[in-house]
Amino acid sequence: MMEQQNPYIKQFPDLMRDKKILYVHGFGSSGRSGTVDRIRQALPAATVVAPDLPIHPQEAMDLLHKVCEQERPDLIIGTSMGGMYTEMLYGFDRIVINPAFNIADTMSEHGLTGKQQFFSPRQDGVQEFYVDKPLVKEYRRVSEGNFAHASDPEEQGHVIGLFGDEDQLVHTYDLFRQHYAKAARFHGEHRMNDKSFVHSILPVIRWIDDRQEHRERPIVYIDINTLVDPWQKPTASSQKAVRTLLETYQLYFVAPSESTLHGTLAADGNTLETVTSWLYEYINVPAYAHTVFTQRKDLLYGDYLIDREKTGGMATLIHYGSDTFKTWEEIIEYFSRLGGQ
Repeated sequence: MMEQQNPYIKQFPDLMRDKKILYVHGFGSSGRSGTVDRIRQALPAATVVAPDLPIHPQEAMDLLHKVCEQERPDLIIGTSMGGMYTEMLYGFDRIVINPAFNIADTMSEHGLTGKQQFFSPRQDGVQEFYVDKPLVKEYRRVSEGNFAHASDPEEQGHVIGLFGDEDQLVHTYDLFRQHYAKAARFHGEHRMNDKSFVHSILPVIRWIDDRQEHRERPIVYIDINTLVDPWQKPTASSQKAVRTLLETYQLYFVAPSESTLHGTLAADGNTLETVTSWLYEYINVPAYAHTVFTQRKDLLYGDYLIDREKTGGMATLIHYGSDTFKTWEEIIEYFSRLGGQ
């Protein structure tokens, strides 16, 4: 019987093609969680390995090391408790999402002790488990092994942390930033849903796949004032355009580097802070490490520049607001005809 497809999740057959992804689930979950379904649907050409983890943490780590040795995954994605485990799987590209590094404290503070029910079905059919003080101590002992190799420059390149800004369960962004440079906040709660996966996780997977494949996508620079309306909200279809272009292009967001903004984001105070806050609110993860502050847009080296001004330079100008490109819908149509060129 064919599995029902989630209409919110688009398929990307060329992304992570013929590669293996190891998914490490969170506390009380299993390898049949909704996140596994999302990854498999979005990346049909990838093999997703998602074992049920033992309740005892050292047994779980032993299993994960064995799976890594056997499968040699190209990417490991871990959420919550799985993010805590994933950080310690050194030598692999890894995404840790809302990692529960202080899991023993989390268990005590949020009532995760005593009899517990698994959130999703497991292969062994077990439906419940019991968390007592000795087990909590086991988790504390294993989690003390986190960040053991974080000072290794190679590991710095392997790991990125993603943290939901509405997470009410764990708060480890600052702890992660003490050890790793690559950390971004996304709009979402502790448990991943369709929206956070599509808008925040998939772009990071695409960046990692591009790096692994030495793939250079055509570069599109987007001046931030093309994205902002007079009320400092996104212009019509601009967010749709960003999501669409992300699928085939490398996007960078451009803003002035000095004084105040001259366009619709003009405000008193620090330009960098104003722009960063707006991009965080409305573009979010795709703008992470992809924002350029400059007064010389004419020197931007890339393929396209979407701008309200008639900026001359090395990139082909897409003049937003002109007769040819009055709206973002017309820009979307133009790039769709280019087919990624």
